[in-house]
Amino acid sequence: MPTYHLDTSTLSYAFRNEGRVAQTLRSLPRTDIGIPSPVLYEARAGMLRLPDGARKQSLLTALDRLCASVEVVPFDARAAEAAASIRTALEQSGSLIGPIDIQIASVALSRGAVLVTHNTREFERVAGLLLQDWY
Repeated sequence: MPTYHLDTSTLSYAFRNEGRVAQTLRSLPRTDIGIPSPVLYEARAGMLRLPDGARKQSLLTALDRLCASVEVVPFDARAAEAAASIRTALEQSGSLIGPIDIQIASVALSRGAVLVTHNTREFERVAGLLLQDWY
């Protein structure tokens, strides 16, 4: 089971070689890295919106290569239960985050993984979610 789950911003920084994200990724075994399926959805949708051309194709190819070398962690029943609890708690506290971010957090939380994100202000609202910022 992967120790670190990458969020969408972390993937973007890795592909753009920003911060220390790509460097940190290269230093870890691929078995330690996971991509929550909602992150794959967001990343691919963002790439598909780009104009046709070499940049778009290069990014899609890089995403496919990365997904072939790490575990894509599904949003399954266990994550759905965690997501429902997260959403309820955030609604009650009045500090709701976006629905896809809830899904991303729930995949990591339901598996005891560390979510790697530069968007810590959003995700730190989720009780019990372990965070790291590799930027």
